[in-house]
Amino acid sequence: MFTRMNGRHWLTAAAITGAAALALTGCAGGGDAGGEYDPEEEVTLNFTWWGNDDRADRYGQLIEAFEAEHPNITIDGTFTDFPSYWEKRKTEAAGGGLPDVWQFSDSYLREYAEPGLLLDLETVGDYIDFDAFDDGLKQTGQLEGTQYSLPTGYSAWAVFLNDKLLADAGVEPYEGGTSYDEYTEWMAEVTEATGGEVYGGTDMTQRIQTFENVLRAQGGNLYTEDGELGFTEDELADFWNSGVEARDGVAIPQQQLEEIAPISGFGSNRTASEASWSNFLGGYLADSGAESVTMVAPPIDEAGGKDLYRQAGLQMAISADTEHPEAAALWLDFVVNSEEAGEVFGTTLGFPASETKLAGTTLEGVDAQVADYLDSVADRIGEAPPVPVVGYGSLEQTFWDLGKSIGLGAITVDEAVEQFFAEAKVILG
Repeated sequence: MFTRMNGRHWLTAAAITGAAALALTGCAGGGDAGGEYDPEEEVTLNFTWWGNDDRADRYGQLIEAFEAEHPNITIDGTFTDFPSYWEKRKTEAAGGGLPDVWQFSDSYLREYAEPGLLLDLETVGDYIDFDAFDDGLKQTGQLEGTQYSLPTGYSAWAVFLNDKLLADAGVEPYEGGTSYDEYTEWMAEVTEATGGEVYGGTDMTQRIQTFENVLRAQGGNLYTEDGELGFTEDELADFWNSGVEARDGVAIPQQQLEEIAPISGFGSNRTASEASWSNFLGGYLADSGAESVTMVAPPIDEAGGKDLYRQAGLQMAISADTEHPEAAALWLDFVVNSEEAGEVFGTTLGFPASETKLAGTTLEGVDAQVADYLDSVADRIGEAPPVPVVGYGSLEQTFWDLGKSIGLGAITVDEAVEQFFAEAKVILG
C-alpha cells in the first residue's frame, strides 16, 4: 500500500494491509466552490485511488512534479484494491467525509452525483481545461449535462498473454478473436502441457465485462436507457453455465486465486492468459515481472458483432464538500490534462483522453503496444453503453463475488442467478 509519510517523501509498502492504508485516509471539509485561489495559502488535499504498486509509484512521481509546481499544495495519497476502495467510499459518503479528489469510475456516476456528493466541475472551470477532450469522452463524466468527472484515458477489453510462460510450455499463443469454446480449448492445452503448474487462464464468466461483451455482440447491453437490466435470468444462467468446462480443471482454481489476492493469477505467473482492460498492460508487466506480454482480441461468438467499446470508466472527481475546490481543480487538471501525466503514466490509466496529456506521452514500448492493440480491434468497437444505472458498481461487485462463489463450489449457478436478481431488484427498485 502507499501513503504519504512525514515530510515530502514517499514510501511504498506492499506489506501494509488494505485496512491500514485506508485508515490513513483523511476526510474532506465542507466548503463551497467558486472562490479565489490563493497561491500563498498552504493547502493539504486528500487524494485516493485503487490499483497496484506500479500505479502507486507513478502517482508518487506525478505528485512530486505537481508539488514542485505548486509548493503550497501538499497531496496526501492512499490506495487499495478495487473492492475495498468502494466500500471505504460508501462509508465516507454516509459520514460526510469523502476525499478532496479521488480516482472515480463512471459506473458510480449516478450513485454519487445524484445525491450531490460530487462537485460540478464547471464551478471551478477556470482551473480545468475542458477543451482538451473530445465531446464523446467528456460526456462519459456528465449526468444530465453537468460535468462531474473527467476521464484519465480510455481502454478496450483484451486478452493478455505471458509470452515466456507459453514458450516454456511449448504452446502456440492464443490468436485472439476465436469463439469462447475455442479459447477454452486453448486454455486446456496450456494447462495440460504444464501439468497444472501454469493454467491456461481464469474463468472468464466471473467478470461482468465478459457477459457484457456477449450481450453486445448480440445487439444488447447489460442495462437499458430506462435503468433496467437488459438481460433475463435464463441468459445469465446460460452464461455462467458456459464456464463449467473451464472450472473443471482448465482454469486456475478459485481457491488459489483467493490465496494470492489481490494479485491476479496472471500477475502471479500462475496463468498464461487473462482478460481485462488494455490499460492493465503496464501493471501486469510490473506484477508478473514478465519480459513481454502480448495483447490479443477477446473471444467472440457472433461474426461481425460490435461487442467492444471505448471505455473511459477510469475518471477523476472532486467531492462537493471539499474546503479547497480551486486547489483540488488544479490537481485534477494536472492528472487528466498535463503533459507530465502523459509522460509518467503513458497508457496505464487508459489511452490518454485529452490532447494535452497525449502530447506528453511517448508512444513507444508498452504505450505503443496499447495504441497498436486499440487499432487492431477498431472494427469491433461499437457505441458506448447507456450511462450506468444507480448501483451498477455494487451490481458489478455482486456479479464478481457470485462468480467466485460458483468457482469455489459454495453455490450453484441457479442459486447465484436467484441471488443476483434479488440484489438487482433491491438496488434498482
